[in-house]
Amino acid sequence: MSSTEILHIQPQELQFPFELRKQISCSLQLSNRTDNYVAFKVKTTNPKKYCVRPNTGVVMPRSTCDVIVTMQAQKEAPPEMQCKDKFLLQSVVASPGATTKDITPEMFNKESGHDVEECKLRVVYVAPPQPPSPVREGSDEDSSPRASVSENGHSNALDFNAASKAFNERGEHQDTSFEARTHISKVTEERNYVIEQNKRLQQELELLRRQTGSRRSGGGIPFMYVVVVGIIGIILGFLLKRT
Repeated sequence: MSSTEILHIQPQELQFPFELRKQISCSLQLSNRTDNYVAFKVKTTNPKKYCVRPNTGVVMPRSTCDVIVTMQAQKEAPPEMQCKDKFLLQSVVASPGATTKDITPEMFNKESGHDVEECKLRVVYVAPPQPPSPVREGSDEDSSPRASVSENGHSNALDFNAASKAFNERGEHQDTSFEARTHISKVTEERNYVIEQNKRLQQELELLRRQTGSRRSGGGIPFMYVVVVGIIGIILGFLLKRT
């Protein structure tokens, strides 16, 4: 604990958990263990870098006062995380009942004969606190796929393999069903086409018979025409049996 005869200052140094591009604060506690009113003033070697609240004040007898020091966000880290900044805390006995409004720069002027006590504080950068790691339920060994056991007594790994196999089989079954439906649809179209052609051929034969009956006096049906019609009938019958 750093101290003067009239103020005790804690801690001994200003510790900042350094992080880039982030404002960081730390606190000082000033303890007045005397029966006097004590005025204080905080100075720094780098006033643009730090904000001190309050930078001046009065600590009443047998009481404490907290001073918050905030370091502005830094764009880059210092070499080897070493900081040369320093703070100076000056304290002096004030008149009874004094307040912050009663503090003047003249009170901390040693050349004017005031009994000013000083305490130097250095700045130290420390590693920022690490966030707590998530706690797993059970040990790592229990959480492994091979060792973890479900309520029904089967390992999670086996359950996963069974589920994967069932999924693959279902996918294969769906693929097979799709191919079968496609083949059936194709065969049905061919069958309908053959039936339609057969109907058309029968209509042509019927028309041919009528024409033959009307021209029976002129001669019979040419032999080659009958042969062609017979061949077409055979082909259509073969196609119908195939479907």
